[in-house]
Amino acid sequence: MTSKHLHLETSRLILRPWKETDAASLYKYARDPMVGTKAGWPPHTSVENSLTIIRSVFSAPEIYAVVLKETQEPIGSIGLLLKEANENQEAEIGYWIGKPYWGQGLIPEAVRCILQRGFTELNLIAIWGGYYEGNNQSCKVMKKCGFIYHHTEYDKISPLGDIRTEHFTRITSVSYTHLRAHETDSYLV
Repeated sequence: MTSKHLHLETSRLILRPWKETDAASLYKYARDPMVGTKAGWPPHTSVENSLTIIRSVFSAPEIYAVVLKETQEPIGSIGLLLKEANENQEAEIGYWIGKPYWGQGLIPEAVRCILQRGFTELNLIAIWGGYYEGNNQSCKVMKKCGFIYHHTEYDKISPLGDIRTEHFTRITSVSYTHLRAHETDSYLV
């Protein structure tokens, strides 16, 4: 099943495809330099810029708006980047959330939901995560969700054109199944 019309739910979130009508909400959170710069992408410059991102980048399969159930507003994004010919059955996860929602456990909740989709519905065998040096929030999310450090790459040019160090983590379907079977209910929230 593709993500074109798929809605995933957690206790506090709905993960759904981006809509063009989400452009103003996207701009509201993605214009903050504290959000995109840590992940290596430039802050959005206008609602029109955000609409272009929705039509291009966020229209890919398995890319979801992170929508707060309470307000029905998109407050971030999460997705699995799948390769065309994916013989290895692996993907890379990417995510971000608006600054007003940092520290509330919303992204770990969304990540766990995407891991479940990736491993139980898409039959992936591994999901990779990467974060730039200094992005401690992303590192914490990955650790909290069961990702294990794999390697570091130095002197990488980010999409912003600067040189950075990037750390890579990975979770396998086997370790995910183990976590689901042996962790407390808090892992599954």
